[in-house]
Amino acid sequence: MKIAVLYGGNSAERDVSLSSGKAVIDACNVLGHDVVALDPANGMETMISDLLSVDLVFNGLHGGDGENGVIPGFLQSLGVKFTGSGNEASAICMDKRVSKALVHRKGISTPDWISIGKNEKIPTDNNLVYPIVVKPNDQGSTLGLTIVENASKLEAAITLAREYGNVILLEEFIAGRELTVTVIGGSSYPIVEIVPKHDLYDYDCKYTKGLTEYFCPADLPESLTKSIQESSVKIHQLFGCRHYSRVDFRLDENEKAWFLEVNTLPGMTETSLVPKSARATGLTFPDLIQKILDEAMQD
Repeated sequence: MKIAVLYGGNSAERDVSLSSGKAVIDACNVLGHDVVALDPANGMETMISDLLSVDLVFNGLHGGDGENGVIPGFLQSLGVKFTGSGNEASAICMDKRVSKALVHRKGISTPDWISIGKNEKIPTDNNLVYPIVVKPNDQGSTLGLTIVENASKLEAAITLAREYGNVILLEEFIAGRELTVTVIGGSSYPIVEIVPKHDLYDYDCKYTKGLTEYFCPADLPESLTKSIQESSVKIHQLFGCRHYSRVDFRLDENEKAWFLEVNTLPGMTETSLVPKSARATGLTFPDLIQKILDEAMQD
């Protein structure tokens, strides 16, 4: 099969995408596929002939247009098959305000939040209870994210977040454990618990070996594991996600799971979470990539 791998791009997560893309390209070569590597840093228009010449496009982009629905929409307009969610689901998942509102309406717990636009000030009746999480509404990899302990540090956190996005989310901080669930097709995979060396599972912890411990399957009661996995599949389907995704939660001291966000194009680097979860079921990295390719080809 001839496969084009989209990776790199021009988002703030370019470096991570380059690593993911290289890993996917290597896996596709191991699997015996004919691979075309495409970096759309300067736009997609020059790549149309390459995109139309392949059987399938593996979307290995992270953040920006690759994940917010713009490039998935472009690929849809060309009529080519591609891995990952389409434009609508991608846009929903990238917009944390929208995704949190949708799960809230379905009775799934998510931390309380308010959002402020580019030129908006924080409402005076905000009822903020510190600590809070301040983050861009449409970024990944914890870029621009700060845990704010008191009001004196709020302005600096908002200024940082605005370097990465116009809309800012101020979200209730849930103390507890960091969990993530991989969904492939209609099935959930073993839960990964993330224990960073820093106070926050930040960019360095995510992409630097040795700065985070991972436990998979997470040490949880069987009934709780099943409940979180079922919620993950429900959310994946609610948003209209395709092929694979990763759903992030916080687990508080009362063992209540709080939905944070869905990653429609989760990382595929050496330290990434989806490969760790797949490995716990016996899938090698090439096996995982082939499974995603198969899901996309069947769509």
